[in-house]
Amino acid sequence: MAKGAFISFEGSEGCGKSTQIELLARHLRALGHRVRTLREPGGTPIGEEIRHTLKHSKNNAAMTAEAELLLMNASRAQLVREVIRPALAAGEVVVCDRFYDSTTAYQGYGRELDLAMVKAVIDIAVGDTRPDLTLLLTVTPETGARRRAQRQANLPFMRDRIEESDQQFFDRVEKGFAAIAAAEPDRFCVVEASGSVENVAGRIWDFVRPALPKLGRW
Repeated sequence: MAKGAFISFEGSEGCGKSTQIELLARHLRALGHRVRTLREPGGTPIGEEIRHTLKHSKNNAAMTAEAELLLMNASRAQLVREVIRPALAAGEVVVCDRFYDSTTAYQGYGRELDLAMVKAVIDIAVGDTRPDLTLLLTVTPETGARRRAQRQANLPFMRDRIEESDQQFFDRVEKGFAAIAAAEPDRFCVVEASGSVENVAGRIWDFVRPALPKLGRW
């Protein structure tokens, strides 16, 4: 049976993941690879409904950190079983905008939930489905805050509850991502993403290209 490759993108809000995922997917398709791009939370009909509840609903202001953790992983459990595992089994390259590392960083470090509890919930959601390569995009706190503000200004009718968090929250998230990446250096590649889109894309490809043969498909 063919085995695909699973690449996840991580980083705090405003780091430029969406743009870089689109560029990488386009490049891989041009080389003849079958590529599936996904986002979290979301990626399935059930997951998109959960995404709205988590991020955009007018009725989510009182959501607790524990509810947020469980909803994130409910969406993830559906995505893994409905989309990711079948795509990998079919030999596709799956490129996901966030995966479980975001939960560790946001709900674990950011919301300050017990990390062992967070890991236990993640393990239920994903089982043995883990990224082969994770690209962590980093920007300065000032750049991230500016990009978040610009994005919200461009979407005046769609609030994002998570992006409404204060800077102290995002500082904890950044520290969380740094700790996660340091603990798994064989999986993580850290990409400084404050430069031009083209330069960042080039650095990402430098990491992806040599990793592809090791991921089991090529």
